[in-house]
Order: sequence, then structure tokens, then C-alpha cells
Amino acid sequence: MQGLTDRLGRWLMFRFDPETAHALAIRGLKSGTLPAFAGTADPRLAVDLAGLGFPNPVGVAAGFDKNAEVPDALLGLGFGFAEVGTVTPRPQPGNPKPRVFRLPADAAVINRLGFNNQGHEAAWFRLEARNAPGIVGVNIGANKDSDDKPADYVAGLERFYALASYFTVNISSPNTPGLRDLQARDALGDLLARVGEARIAKIEETGRRVPIFLKIAPDVSEAGLEDIVAEVLDKGIDGIIVSNTTLSRAGLSADPGEAGGLSGRPLFDRATIMLAKTRQRVGPDMALIGVGGVDGPETALGKIEAGADLVQLYTGMIYRGPTIARRICEGLSATLDKEGIGSITQLRDRKLKSWAERPLPAE
Repeated sequence: MQGLTDRLGRWLMFRFDPETAHALAIRGLKSGTLPAFAGTADPRLAVDLAGLGFPNPVGVAAGFDKNAEVPDALLGLGFGFAEVGTVTPRPQPGNPKPRVFRLPADAAVINRLGFNNQGHEAAWFRLEARNAPGIVGVNIGANKDSDDKPADYVAGLERFYALASYFTVNISSPNTPGLRDLQARDALGDLLARVGEARIAKIEETGRRVPIFLKIAPDVSEAGLEDIVAEVLDKGIDGIIVSNTTLSRAGLSADPGEAGGLSGRPLFDRATIMLAKTRQRVGPDMALIGVGGVDGPETALGKIEAGADLVQLYTGMIYRGPTIARRICEGLSATLDKEGIGSITQLRDRKLKSWAERPLPAE
């Protein structure tokens, strides 16, 4: 039944252009047209991380639910957590259309959306109206025309502090001019210091400590990664999400000649190598979330074995359908059964060395 649902869903959605299909998917989730696919929770898949208890390690990456319209519906599909956003202080339309391109032969997508979203207020009202349990993170960003981008991140943390399970500081999108410049050490140090100071003030005000993760690009150099890790450790950030889309076109069967970030299956190796190199540098205790090319149990397991505590996906759902989270969890449970292992956390890092020693794919 799951496979039939996924095939029919893909056939229907691929009749429309990508942005129209996405809008229809959001509408379907809001209306309840898509049934729940959560399945039976396996306690062996639970992960305790950064003070949060995740029922399973599979999450929805930012970008799917930009405006916090359907986080609980996504959790109902079997995801262990959902991340909304990226949200910016003021609404912005993003880049001109067309700006999303499917590459079916490679199970990939190129996008140059540019943080299109309805702004803080719209997302806040929706999250404030939630009355369901579940981990929902808020991915915060800066407006394209902002004169003080770090101030936009501080504004996001302050606005959503009472509602977010965690925050993701997104400096990794290739589609907002100057955003990736915040990955340079001095700029990153200033950003994380200001966000950290804002969190301290909120802790003093509320008595609640909300975790902060930093989302990075897969295109940073190893020297750049060293600088990022040094600042993350110095500023007390809770974890790193590795990674966003890539500007590389390595692994494509044909380059469509479209600008933007590449996601999906061709990103898997690059992002997983970067994940493992990050784990080597941060050590065993920091939270790492692996993103990029997760489209089934094998790729989810691959991220965990390379150093991820949790994984996220978005493009995988476009090609594999709405039951993907349940199928990944079933596959991970089957692996635990086969190997006689009591917790998914025991599989982390077991292929870390082999991944970390691999060079990044050529451009």
C-alpha cells in the first residue's frame, strides 16, 4: 500500500511544475487529504540529543514547510521532527521564477528560491496556534536587503524563542547574495556571539535553554571547516547541520545549465564526506545532523555510520513519496534486528574513518 501511494503521488505531482506541485502538497497536508503514515514507534530508534528526545532520527529539512503551515501533519507522516523555514524578519518573494528544476534522471533538484517566505509574523501565529506535541525546529535567516544580517538572526531567535524546539542558524544557502560570506571566520564569530548573547538573555528571562544548530554548506574548504568548527566550539553552539545544497554539478548525468543549489542523490557523497570530516573535528559529543541525498534506509544508515546523530531529507520525499519516513524507520529497525543491536545510536561512527579519508568529488 505504501509503495502504491508513493507511486501515485509522484505521478500526480509530476504533472505540475515544481512550485505548483509543492503548493498542492502543502494544501493536501493542511486538509488532511494525505493520511498519516507514522507506523508503530520503535523505542530503539529514539535519540536523546541537545536536551531533546527525538522519537526517531528522521526529520524534514527546512525548505519544505517554509511558512510553518504543516509541521504537525509532517510529524504524522512518521518523521521524528520537522524543521520550518527558512523564515526572515520581513516577508520576501524570493528570486524570479522559474527557480526550481527537477532532474528525474538523477533524482535531484536545482533551486534558486532565495528565502521566499511570509516573514516572522505569519510563521509565529501558526506556531503559536499549535496544540500538539512533537519536535519542531525553526530555521532562521536574513532578509536579502538587510543592512545587518546578524541582527536578523537575533530577531528570529527572540521572536520564536517560546515556540521553537530548537533553532537552526542558516548561513548556507547559495541563493541569497552574501549569505555564505557569513561562514568566514570573523563574520561567523560575530554572528554566533550575537545569537549566543540573545539566547543568554532569553534563558535569564524564561529559564528555558533552546538548542542552536548551525547549518553549513558542503562547499567549504577543509581550512574553512576548521574555522567553522573552532567558532562553533568557542561560542557554545549545540550542533551543526551538514549540509545545505551544493553549487557543484559533480555526479549529474547532464548539467542543465541552471544556477542554484543542487540537492538529492548526487549530493550524498559530498555531504557525507563533509559530515564525517566535521565529526572528526568536533569530537563525539556534539550534535550533528546529516542532510543531503537521504532517500531510503540505506542512505539514512550511511549518514549515521559517517557520524550523524539525526538525518533530514526533503528532495528524497519528492522522488520517494510521503511514506518515506516510515519506510526509513522500518529499514533501520530491520538492521537493528539483523545485527542484534539495541539502539540506533550504537551504529553511529562505525564507518567514520573511511568516509572522512575520502576526498571531495571533483567539481
